Amino acid sequence: MGTGVPASEQVTCAKGGPQDFCPEDTGDTEAVQVTDCKSPEDHQPQHERDCCNPEDSGRLMASYEGKARGYQVPPFGWRICLAHEFVEKRKPFQANNISLSNLVKHLGMGLRYLQWWYRKTQVEKKTPFIDMINCVPLRQIYGCPLGGIGGGTITRGWRGQFCRWQLNPGMYQHRTVIADQFTVCLRREGQTVYQQVLSLDHPSVLRSWNWGLCGYFAFYHALYPRAWTVYQLPGQNVTLTCRQITPILPHDYQDSSLPVGVFVWDVENEGDEALDVSIMFSMRNGLGGEDDAPGGLWNEPFCLERDGETVQGLLLHHPTLPNPYTMAVAARLTANTIVTHITAFDPDGTGQQVWQDLLQDGQLDSPAGRSTPSQKGVGIAGAVCISGKLPPRGQCCLEFSLAWDMPKIVFGAKGQVHYRRYTRFFSPDGDAAPALSHYALCRYADWEERISAWQSPILDDRSLPAWYKSALFNELYFLADGGTVWLEVPEDSLPEELGGGMHQLRPILRDYGRFGYLEGMLNPCPLCLRRSLPAWYKSALFNELYFLADGGTVWLEVPEDSLPEELGGGMHQLRPILRDYGRFGYLEGMAAGGLQYGWGWGQEYRMYNTYDVHFYASFALVMLWPKLELSLQYDMALATLREDLTRRRYLMSGVIAPVKRRNVIPHDIGDPDDEPWLRVNAYLIHDTADWKDLNLKFVLQVYRDYYLTGDQGFLKDMWPVCLAVMESEMKFDKDHDGLIENGGYADQTYDGWVTTGPSAYCGGLWLAAVAVMVQMAALCGAQDVQEKFTSILTRGQEAYERLLWNGRYYNYDSSSQPQSRSIMSDQCAGQWFLKACGLGEGDTEVFPTPHVVRALQTIFEFNVQAFAGGAMGAVNGMQPHGVPDRSSVQSDEVWVGVVYGLAATMIQEGLTWEGFRTAEGCYRTVWERLGLAFQTPEAYCQQRVFRSLAYMRPLSIWAMQLALQQQQQKKASRPVAEQDIGLITGPVFGLKEGMANLSPE
Repeated sequence: MGTGVPASEQVTCAKGGPQDFCPEDTGDTEAVQVTDCKSPEDHQPQHERDCCNPEDSGRLMASYEGKARGYQVPPFGWRICLAHEFVEKRKPFQANNISLSNLVKHLGMGLRYLQWWYRKTQVEKKTPFIDMINCVPLRQIYGCPLGGIGGGTITRGWRGQFCRWQLNPGMYQHRTVIADQFTVCLRREGQTVYQQVLSLDHPSVLRSWNWGLCGYFAFYHALYPRAWTVYQLPGQNVTLTCRQITPILPHDYQDSSLPVGVFVWDVENEGDEALDVSIMFSMRNGLGGEDDAPGGLWNEPFCLERDGETVQGLLLHHPTLPNPYTMAVAARLTANTIVTHITAFDPDGTGQQVWQDLLQDGQLDSPAGRSTPSQKGVGIAGAVCISGKLPPRGQCCLEFSLAWDMPKIVFGAKGQVHYRRYTRFFSPDGDAAPALSHYALCRYADWEERISAWQSPILDDRSLPAWYKSALFNELYFLADGGTVWLEVPEDSLPEELGGGMHQLRPILRDYGRFGYLEGMLNPCPLCLRRSLPAWYKSALFNELYFLADGGTVWLEVPEDSLPEELGGGMHQLRPILRDYGRFGYLEGMAAGGLQYGWGWGQEYRMYNTYDVHFYASFALVMLWPKLELSLQYDMALATLREDLTRRRYLMSGVIAPVKRRNVIPHDIGDPDDEPWLRVNAYLIHDTADWKDLNLKFVLQVYRDYYLTGDQGFLKDMWPVCLAVMESEMKFDKDHDGLIENGGYADQTYDGWVTTGPSAYCGGLWLAAVAVMVQMAALCGAQDVQEKFTSILTRGQEAYERLLWNGRYYNYDSSSQPQSRSIMSDQCAGQWFLKACGLGEGDTEVFPTPHVVRALQTIFEFNVQAFAGGAMGAVNGMQPHGVPDRSSVQSDEVWVGVVYGLAATMIQEGLTWEGFRTAEGCYRTVWERLGLAFQTPEAYCQQRVFRSLAYMRPLSIWAMQLALQQQQQKKASRPVAEQDIGLITGPVFGLKEGMANLSPE
């Protein structure tokens, strides 16, 4: 069958001859040539140094065979060839990675979890906030997400697929929608010579389309909130550069909230012949899942002319409850372009009609009127096309936008209706998609100028390594894509009773809204990932566990006085086992009936504003959107003064205790599948009222936020709350030596790592918080309080040094256990925050500077250099003889966010080279070796496993930036408070001495 392309125009891609595109019999329809692409096994990689990042070329670009550099692609960022395959396929943490001793320790929790999980999913019909059974498969595909803060996000993968959707608040759908594609059509002298879907996929639907782009001639470059995809079209002398822009703008509380993204296609003609070029943007209405199944979806064209600018496109109406929305695919109409559309086609069919429509003249038919609503179980999609002229050796620009309008949302409890932040500036009635599209296409150039002004001082600083520039900006993806919500707080729902005289609470919430982001996004289930296992087995394996909880199961305490006295057969552990783990029984069978449901996808750590983790991540928020940080702090303070005496069983201990006690910081602000802010503390592994770090982290963040913003009203509002939580904390100093003691269980952010007695981590945070209370008392004129905390600090410092300092570092804790001598990478967290607040040295020194520096050097020597050859960051715990601490499930992990905080501490203490070397190991491991871009995990081990993808804590990399800026300001001898907002966005200097010996790789 003929291709419809002249023989003179036929080209090849690497090996092989020209091929016809004929996936099936298309009758008399015309086909277009598809170029052959070598398979990876046939390919011999070659480096393309001219195109790659000057430092970070590496193996991610080793397979790139093209010569195109793209149109105005920056030199710094994360870059990868579309043909790249990650060799290492890690698996998530699973039961067989736990030692027998640790497995026994967690046996009780495991059984209680199964019982709770069954009740939550089968009785309450809810999604568990921690779902260890139905999990998300690992995919090494994600790129920059689209969408501002709090309006939902759509992630476009680095190979071009639209693959991660967070439209409903805090709930994710990890689904690649095949119909969501860009297609290019080139025409010479009135004849189509090239038409290609810009996708490497070979799907089973839309088979009339020309799939299978050669990935060796294309690359992706990410520097959040922008991304570039460069396609060199083999044999066509044409290069396409797709630039993706999202309005993530520091200190902007309007445009940063918009649920929009822009795609600008710069098309370069390197040949001597004029061309007509068309780009078609097709999109399915919905994701092809359960939300679409009832039908009733419909599309319609729109045209909006305003202020001399015209935007045309399609509205994809998705009225499914509880959160209906409208998606807008739009294009900017200019004097040099033509915009056409097709209102509806079947995304699950062959796609022949759409393909031939575009093939015929490079345009679409543009029928008038809305489509017929979709039938039950039938999908619907639409497409918008821009066509333009491409002169010889010339360039043209084609501009698309994608906007989604879901103005009103309800959380899982379906109780209260909330309005998203952007409805303050656009209609809240569900009809804002055209206006959002128009605004985005008219304003994106301004957004780019502002993004450049923000990023350029850092990107242009030659003393900073390229990997750091990539990590600093790309890790910010989580602020928008972390299940984030940014909500309006109506006047009539502002809190009336302002505990502690928080005078700015109402103005802050009224003017800047309510902000929440999840602790973590997702966690892949290891067995669900194994392709060798059939889906029915994965379902049966986990779902049959229901009987452990539902098999008439009883789990009883055995009182001491009823334990058996006569131990037959020398069963010496009978009494300890029964006493410690109780008596368990379940029936042989139960009433007829059964359960049937498939293996699915869930999320781990689905809680808003998890405060022990926000402690690390908050640097990004306070440095870039400080009003959102203050809003979050007011919400946390308000929750602290409230209580919820509803009693529940905690999974780790089995103890029954209240959900929330007064005057203690909540662990989190709630679950999006319930009603966050109204019902807090979704976390029920431990009773966090007895955690030792939450109260302290609030006090430290309050002072840090005051120090960086200069907001005295905020400090005065928070002062009574700080007094209340510190008073609550004092009960943990049982021997009144000025130093708190841990309780012999995992009672802090390391919730799987037992701590007993005075400890380096919590003890250090305590002393830092006490020192901050001294400063706040002086600022608030509370001399008696100042004297009280000064006395505590003096006694606590002596105890901390006496009990924990061993000459090289601070011991993990003061117990008699072998792990008490572990070298904890996070042992200097208190000093980290003190230095971030302009304290911790001179008259405000808490920890002796020589001890801090020596401890950091020891951590670098053992936890970094002696772990994985120094190439994977810092392991949480290391034994003094150079072996990772495996006493718990967390001590032998690397926590990426902790490592960035550690690196910031090193920089603060003058160990700049060590700090960058430490942090570099995490970036290289996550982004370049494991393929976890835009899903940075909480943790990974030296081999095989990772844990909790897409996690909040790595935003702490912005603490490194603050440390660098403070270095510069210290050299200039200017106090931070005088820098105002320039502290956040100003250029970074220095580092030349510390970075002189830093290897580029």
